[in-house]
Amino acid sequence: MIIGGTLLAVLLIGATAGMFLTRAIDDAPAATPAAGSVEVGFAQDMSTHHLQAVTMAGWARDHSTDPEIRQLAFDIERTQLEQVGRMKGWLMLWDQPEQPIGAPMKWMTEPMPGHDGMAMGTGSVNPGAGPLMPGMATEAELAKLRSLSGKQLDVFFLQLMLRHHQGGTAMAQYATAHSNLTALQALVRSILTSQGAEMDQMKLMLSARGAQPLP
Repeated sequence: MIIGGTLLAVLLIGATAGMFLTRAIDDAPAATPAAGSVEVGFAQDMSTHHLQAVTMAGWARDHSTDPEIRQLAFDIERTQLEQVGRMKGWLMLWDQPEQPIGAPMKWMTEPMPGHDGMAMGTGSVNPGAGPLMPGMATEAELAKLRSLSGKQLDVFFLQLMLRHHQGGTAMAQYATAHSNLTALQALVRSILTSQGAEMDQMKLMLSARGAQPLP
């Protein structure tokens, strides 16, 4: 997916804000987060998680004919790109790579509540590509999304995005419970607020279309 100029600007603004916010916040004389820490791992993995949501939202925005779906997709795309920018700004400031080395979610060493004791993304597997983070769509599901149109596209997009948000929410809750970094706590509050409202909206939209969330 090609990110448009306006959305790319949102990403760059977010990255700049992320760096300046982290510089401005006094988190006591704590050391800079290191590789393997909750802060670095969260920023790396949640950026990847968000970017899949951006991809799915961009597809729905461009291919749905339902104004309500298009508006929701645009809002998700814009919000999550800005949040990705903030996290990538942190990683740049901390001199850490944008992607983790090795498998994702090594920073999550304890089970996530409500996810059957799952840690390190072992609950969802992408054929041929190893484990996925909670809520993420497989390549087969993304291909199916791209193959649909009309109401079928709208419903499957809502189902995938609702599950995606639920997985991201669990990751965010884990991070805020295991980190004292003020900037991360502020971002998690933003994620939980925006995604919580969107999850409620998507459930109502599915019901209005005679559909249910994915099992």
